[in-house]
Amino acid sequence: METATPTARSPVPVPVPLRIVPPLLNSANPWATTKEDLRALYECASTGAVTTRTATLDGFGHDAARHRYAFFDGGTHAAVVGGVGGEEGMGASLNNMGYSPVPLDEYLAWIEEIVLSSGKSKKQKEKKEKKEKVFIVSITGSPDDVAEGYRRIAALAARIVDGAGADYDKEGQYVPVPLAVEINLSCPNIPSAPPPAYSAAGLEAYLEAVALAATTITTTAAVDRGGSKAEPGKGKVVGVPWGVKIPPYTHAGQFEMLVGALKGLAAHTKAASGGGDDDDDGRCPVGFVTATNTLGSCLLLDGTEGNSPVLGGEGVSGIGGMAGAPLHPLALGNVATLRRMLDSSPETACVQIIGVGGVSDSAGYRRMRDVGAAAVGVGTALGKKGVGVFREIEDGLRVSAGDGDGEAVKW
Repeated sequence: METATPTARSPVPVPVPLRIVPPLLNSANPWATTKEDLRALYECASTGAVTTRTATLDGFGHDAARHRYAFFDGGTHAAVVGGVGGEEGMGASLNNMGYSPVPLDEYLAWIEEIVLSSGKSKKQKEKKEKKEKVFIVSITGSPDDVAEGYRRIAALAARIVDGAGADYDKEGQYVPVPLAVEINLSCPNIPSAPPPAYSAAGLEAYLEAVALAATTITTTAAVDRGGSKAEPGKGKVVGVPWGVKIPPYTHAGQFEMLVGALKGLAAHTKAASGGGDDDDDGRCPVGFVTATNTLGSCLLLDGTEGNSPVLGGEGVSGIGGMAGAPLHPLALGNVATLRRMLDSSPETACVQIIGVGGVSDSAGYRRMRDVGAAAVGVGTALGKKGVGVFREIEDGLRVSAGDGDGEAVKW
């Protein structure tokens, strides 16, 4: 997954490139909450990126009695609350979890530890190798909160690049970093806070706030090789790719709203930079769109007398966001529609799509890629099967291609 290349004119290209190889990763979900979760995903050879569970600056108030998830069978509605995925056929999920209880700064500390420790082996040092796997930090909050979150993540990017001794381009201005930012504008489970990506005004407020933070920040290495403070303007500029996670869209007006907001941001960015004739001028600074999050306002009943909500309880309605197999056709439609609309204009053709929704095997992965996803995210199947689901998908691709054991997969 790769977009524009840097130019001498702009130290941070628009949009900043994002490369995910192999193009398979987890979505932001409850099974990417702890440091152990993230390390296992990072060490999995079949993933090209790791997405954190969506974090806020101060952490979300998790209540185990209210915030739960269930796996269920889309045909019978038989369900298992929490734990593993239950019986065969339970390829759907429902949750009312909300965001991560882990604050953003704690995630950043974990990521720094995981990324820097991964490159300290003698072999890697001798060959100057570094892991190219990307950490996509999913964040949310107010527009000001996410702008501040972007700044903190960019600061971590500078420390990671400096600590890993990475190389820079010939101009000394830009280097791809193993971090990206996903702005989650799509969670359906927050009371009195509808997903901002269903509203043009809400969406535009976030896009403008993050774009401003991304274009005004100058991130330099904290110290040079001698241990002294780097001189202003002489450090290494680090660009951090960013994108937005959207809810499922169900009619043409919603797609038009999103693409219109992206075009509007492109025009605003070009005007703010003074315009010009370079190839990067006029391109939308949003690097990717993650489509889609769960489908809200869904209800699962337990089949007992009176049909109580599976996720219900004292003062809890049991309504939540649905994911997994039933969401897959809608997610495919979202990816296909967005890809077609984004490609219709030069301002947005550079925006990549991370396809998420109901992918549990190689066939689902291939469907997502065939409709235009540059990379494919897995959520419910990760909760049901564990990290091994990514190797299963890779093995399935190898078998479908007729390759023998040990042959490289043609992603």
